[in-house]
Amino acid sequence: MGIKPSYIKTLGQELMVKHGNRFTADFDENKPIVDEVAVIGSKRIRNRVAGYISRKINRRRT
Repeated sequence: MGIKPSYIKTLGQELMVKHGNRFTADFDENKPIVDEVAVIGSKRIRNRVAGYISRKINRRRT
């Protein structure tokens, strides 16, 4: 799909540091968690952050 913008990476990394134990490798489970722990006005940005976190967790396992 392409390169993620730095604000997606920064926000995703901050959320993983603060709330890392709550996130899973499943994108659909991460969407409501991102909604709870961060104030993001856009659903698209929320989904991109949740996808970034899911991808990082999945890549860490392999």
